[in-house]
Amino acid sequence: MAEGENEVRWDGLCSRDSTTRETALENIKQTILRKTEYLRSVKETPLRPSDGLSNAVSLDGLNKLLAHLLMLSKRCPFKDVREKTEFILKSVQELGIRIPRPLGHGPSRFIPEKEILQVGSEDAQMHTLFADSFAALGRLDNITLVMVFHPQYLESFLKTQHYLLQMDGPLPLHYRHYIGIMAAARHQCSYLVNLHVNDFLHVGGDPKWLNGLENAPQKLQNLGELNKVLAHRPWLITKEHIEGLLKAEEHSWSLAELVHAVVLLTHYHSLASFTFGCGISPEIHCDGGHTFRPPSVSNYCICDITNGNHSVDEMQVNSAGNVSVSDSFFEVEALMEKMRQLQECRDEEEASQEEMASRFEIEKRESMFVFSSDDEEVTPARDVSRHFEDTSYGYKDFSRHGMHVPTFRVQDYCWEDHGYSLVNRLYPDVGQLIDEKFHIAYNLTYNTMAMHKDVDTSMLRRAIWNYIHCMFGIRYDDYDYGEINQLLDRSFKVYIKTVVCTPEKVTKRMYDSFWRQFKHSEKVHVNLLLIEARMQAELLYALRAITRYMT
Repeated sequence: MAEGENEVRWDGLCSRDSTTRETALENIKQTILRKTEYLRSVKETPLRPSDGLSNAVSLDGLNKLLAHLLMLSKRCPFKDVREKTEFILKSVQELGIRIPRPLGHGPSRFIPEKEILQVGSEDAQMHTLFADSFAALGRLDNITLVMVFHPQYLESFLKTQHYLLQMDGPLPLHYRHYIGIMAAARHQCSYLVNLHVNDFLHVGGDPKWLNGLENAPQKLQNLGELNKVLAHRPWLITKEHIEGLLKAEEHSWSLAELVHAVVLLTHYHSLASFTFGCGISPEIHCDGGHTFRPPSVSNYCICDITNGNHSVDEMQVNSAGNVSVSDSFFEVEALMEKMRQLQECRDEEEASQEEMASRFEIEKRESMFVFSSDDEEVTPARDVSRHFEDTSYGYKDFSRHGMHVPTFRVQDYCWEDHGYSLVNRLYPDVGQLIDEKFHIAYNLTYNTMAMHKDVDTSMLRRAIWNYIHCMFGIRYDDYDYGEINQLLDRSFKVYIKTVVCTPEKVTKRMYDSFWRQFKHSEKVHVNLLLIEARMQAELLYALRAITRYMT
């Protein structure tokens, strides 16, 4: 834990008992005012050369506490905590110490803040969900606040994540957060890395491990290869990868530990996709989430611009190629019409198995040539890249350079019949939680499309899910892959492939350019489909390799 935050106990604020919270708030207030008074007295005293460094350290410690208070004043689900932390901040300001203010425009850079549920305006059911999340993590993070568009999914997601990170399981708590860091770092997701660095330290993790993967135990270092292949080219995973981890003498993993690790890796690879796909902003108390500079006359300062938090950018990118409202309206109508036509064709005739197989191969081959015009290498920052090895290793399409990867037939190995039972056997209850999350994401519907109501969206949802699996070589024998080209246009395919395969390259322009007439809640819904389909694809390859090792 950073210096400064160590001296304050935040745990009491997570209690559902108001008296406990009141006591904790009073202790926090006294600590912070004491530090503030000290720094104020220092300001008024002539400096000796030796004082400079210790005073700078004291100010840095206080600033971290103030940033944490700012986060609580905006994001705590308990009204008394929000009000009291805001009062403490004002008291500090009145003593002549500069206090922080939030940077940016809410939990997402892609979605206007006014369209996202504000903490404090939630109904009783959502408040319970917020309180549970806050009690578990000590924060209500921006991912939660964007997922809140879909409460049924959010509840399942939080329950699963809580079990993976905090409930009884094969791996110790600090290992779980370190694996989360390793997985998020593969996609250069500093948002998730920063959150789990704090969590890792909070549960007693060794700070030396954070200097680089080579400083972690050999057992975790050995997991680096599986992390790398799973994140970028999961079709290359073999039983030899599994054997290497299970038979590494004193650094061996048990089967139960390995399944726990695989689930964590796939969870955080997918969550990195959601983070970039929905433009999740840095948390208020983390780097990039706040500033101590006063607001400028034009309402943003130069530090906002460098963080991409300026309204000019919003106006320019929203133009999305100057497409008129009527054009995007006709896009929705055209998509609805295609769905109607495909349904009629389904009713009239069914393609042969040979034709279905051929259409899959065509779609798989075509998916290789879907890439963004913005596609360029993103160099990972040192603070992220030190958590993994081989920084140049990334996503590669299957059949490049004549390398052929056999098609993975779901009829031979699927989640429902094989993966689910294997996970549940080695890590009880987790298979059930993941299965529930998959089903909610896949079946979630409000029977709406943009401005239309009473629409059966199952055909569209299945096309999105199966397109993602097709990119990973996974084929459903009973699906006509010709539907994908009918339902998913190029800009949408570019967005899907970027979010799933190279999420660090997602831009606001990509987000804005697909489904222009659809609501933000519908675009978040798309992201839920993307991350769950991706997680299932990774799990299928990893669990099949484990099954092959076991047999």
